[in-house]
Amino acid sequence: MTPADAETVLACLRLARTDGIGPVSYRRLIQTHGSAQSALNMLERGATRISRTVGMPCPRADALHEIERLHAMGGHLLVHGQPGYPPLLASLHDAPPVLSVLGDCTLLASRMVAIVGGRNASSGGMRMAESLAALLAAQGVDTVSGLARGIDAAAHRGAMTAGRTVAAIAGGLDCPYPPEHHTLQDEIARTGAVVTEAPLGTVPQARHFPRRNRLIAGLGLGCVVIEAAPRSGSLITARMALDYDRIIFAVPGSPLDPRCRG
Repeated sequence: MTPADAETVLACLRLARTDGIGPVSYRRLIQTHGSAQSALNMLERGATRISRTVGMPCPRADALHEIERLHAMGGHLLVHGQPGYPPLLASLHDAPPVLSVLGDCTLLASRMVAIVGGRNASSGGMRMAESLAALLAAQGVDTVSGLARGIDAAAHRGAMTAGRTVAAIAGGLDCPYPPEHHTLQDEIARTGAVVTEAPLGTVPQARHFPRRNRLIAGLGLGCVVIEAAPRSGSLITARMALDYDRIIFAVPGSPLDPRCRG
């Protein structure tokens, strides 16, 4: 990476980490001002209307520290509009401005199908997730899921029997969740990829999971739902996938089982 490219990435990270800046406003600021650095300059001078609703730009030292820590753990930063950013995500109107990745970044551009489902899954549901992910892997189709208990973990394990998998997580790369999936996350990072929008040190909270769900929905060509309750993150992911014009698949389950009513 040239010094100019490094400065561009740093400016993009600073803009993305500025309080009050989301994916849509991030893109609008860059389109309006021509670059992340120009947008930062305008925010620092209070010379744009959005300045009244956001905080001061993320300090340069903080952004540099995040990049250094990420590189120290073997991670990579992908920036929207820069080489290496996954094309399916790049096409979204609310594409994440920056992604932190452990593992093979090129895997994010591979043919993938999302497999999601309940944490309190039945043994049959987990067998289905594992076998389906393994069958897809054997056909050269990778799996993306959310590293949660139940269906997600089964899908990741199934995919790794014959191929690779991507885990989209809600917190920082250094904050595996649930904690007991620390080893699974490490294994996925070694053979596939772990991706998040969150900065290092972010402990997952409920408000972070819709962003994680957006990654799952956006990275996959389609989304398979296995055992989802009527009000569940799995159905949120499915609705997002529909909004992104992805194909939705559902594994039939008993209508009497609350885990399948979604």
